[in-house]
Amino acid sequence: MVAASSGGLFGNGWIVFRRLLIANRGEIACRIARTARRMGLRVIAVHSEADAGARHVRTADESVCIGPARAQASYLDIDALIEAARRTGAEAVHPGYGFLSENAEFAERAAGAGLAFVGPPADAIRAMGSKSAAKKIAADASVPLVPGYHGADATPERLAEAAAEIGYPVLVKASAGGGGRGMRIVERAEDLPAALAAAEREANAAFGDGALLLERYIARPRHVEVQVLADMHGAVLHLLDRDCSIQRRHQKVIEEAPAPGLPDALRAEMGEAAVRLARAIGYVGAGTVEFLVEGGSAFHFIEMNTRLQVEHPVTEMVTGLDLVEWQLRIAAGEPLAFSQEDVAASGHAVEARLYAEDPARGFLPQTGRLAHLAFPEDRPGLRIDSGVETGDAITPFYDPMIAKVVAWGEDRERARLALADALADTRIAGLNTNLFFLETLARHPSFAEGALGTHFIETHGIAAVEPPEGDGQAMRAMAAIAVLEDRAGRRKVLQQRAPDRFSPWGRGDAWRLNSLGHDRLDLADNGEKATYEAVHTGSGYRLDSGEGSISVSSVARGADGGLTAEIDGRRQSGAVIADGNRLTVFLGGARREILLEEPGAAAMSAEIGGGRLTSPMPGTVVRVLVEAGQTVRKDEPLIVLEAMKMEHTIAAPADGAVESLPFGVGDRVEEGVELVGFKAAS
Repeated sequence: MVAASSGGLFGNGWIVFRRLLIANRGEIACRIARTARRMGLRVIAVHSEADAGARHVRTADESVCIGPARAQASYLDIDALIEAARRTGAEAVHPGYGFLSENAEFAERAAGAGLAFVGPPADAIRAMGSKSAAKKIAADASVPLVPGYHGADATPERLAEAAAEIGYPVLVKASAGGGGRGMRIVERAEDLPAALAAAEREANAAFGDGALLLERYIARPRHVEVQVLADMHGAVLHLLDRDCSIQRRHQKVIEEAPAPGLPDALRAEMGEAAVRLARAIGYVGAGTVEFLVEGGSAFHFIEMNTRLQVEHPVTEMVTGLDLVEWQLRIAAGEPLAFSQEDVAASGHAVEARLYAEDPARGFLPQTGRLAHLAFPEDRPGLRIDSGVETGDAITPFYDPMIAKVVAWGEDRERARLALADALADTRIAGLNTNLFFLETLARHPSFAEGALGTHFIETHGIAAVEPPEGDGQAMRAMAAIAVLEDRAGRRKVLQQRAPDRFSPWGRGDAWRLNSLGHDRLDLADNGEKATYEAVHTGSGYRLDSGEGSISVSSVARGADGGLTAEIDGRRQSGAVIADGNRLTVFLGGARREILLEEPGAAAMSAEIGGGRLTSPMPGTVVRVLVEAGQTVRKDEPLIVLEAMKMEHTIAAPADGAVESLPFGVGDRVEEGVELVGFKAAS
């Protein structure tokens, strides 16, 4: 582990900058700002109209609106970003990850405007920006490659010939960009044309570049990457490795450092190969060289990410280095203050990416407001990197990441258990997330054994694991108690405001003359009604229902919706989060949404059924594959949506006929609208 650097403004004869514009949003903008402030820099945020109230804007020293919600008209608008830097007097710009972080033109334009670009030179970005060109450079630097086709002739005909030469299955990949976008696994030659067309469209939408390449598809690899760091004075180091094998749809889910179970010789070879590649392109700053590892004995170069990686915190936690600090220091002209021999791992770190998505529905992104977001606090070795807070919205315009949950331990097992426990104690209400899915992954026996691979999730069927339902009666009782306590609190407030504050009629326990106070509660739990007659007993409540009576006493409210009560003689602790009339109950490791039905309460949205094919999320129609009146077979693709830079195909639920198509290519649709009028065959 390398000792952390001290804070302070840049100086000591090197370039000096004090005003940093962060050309990004969300979690990474907040994370960069945290280090920049510690170093004494003034932080300038940029934002789209949709992000005007976002956390990265709220916490910045200054902010500038750079355009409407669409990323192409805001976060990807180079002119708007350069103008924002000019208006605010910024002297440096940090691109974060995603958006323009690997755009050579942005790096050149920033330098041309007199800004210090916190990233590599434009030539290095350009060299690695094309996966085809990057593979040639890697081969020249004696870095092993996956067999494939990376030629300039990327017509469908030439790619079909190349696929036949490589042998199926093949992997279609976008030459520009990453993050799983523009990638398709193709098992058969007849499926290649459709895969090429879809990958090209997705790559154009995500990166503005539809160029494609092919690789031999390696069925059971591990995904291992090496962090590199290089200064302007010729020093190039690697900061050990990370395993990023746990993926869904080619996007990383859990990352850890160091990569477990690698032979020391292979680990050393990968580090040396990464350094050779960085030297070959004159790299400067932080970057990552990614490899596929087969059987613990061979590795193949995939690509180089010429930016900070999402998963960089695990490297920071085992090395003691702040990578953002060193990015800034290198951009200011400072040399690296340590050597390769100084870099060593201390303990183990594991990171989980918490997303607003529904694993049970193919990891479909979710949108909406975070009614509640609370992470465990004051746990040694636990780090939370987030760009949102309670009350913030996850919009359809950008990546739906909520946070990165990172745990450190003295060894891998302790780090793994710390991560699993932190996920179990995280509370989210308002929209679906992959929280339980992540906890299931972290606790899976094969993950505990380190049996990692890029098909881990599919192999073990983890996305299909149902969250625990919990004790329904106890959870309904907790919901009822929370409502009763809230009503009692409001009565007390009214009593304090009443002309006669000592009148028994205003007591908070619903007191009645010659009778105990009563309250009625109508709850809806998973579509079933539960009605309670709540009797105030002095020490608590008696909840009478068709299921019998429940005795409640010793009620105590805590922070963040915390609730403890003795229910039928058993003391239980959990939390109830109210969002309008929707109550999210956390108890015994389970999460349950219960609706309070009462006059004036907002009605719960009904599930849309009856055979209608509706949009699962807000998006844009990019392809209509059928015509009105057409007969279709079960699972036949009908319409394709683009949302959050990914394509989602709506297929026929059964044999039947298309009756109507309300939307055409380019139309924007909201969640729940009917996309296809469909009639199932009788």
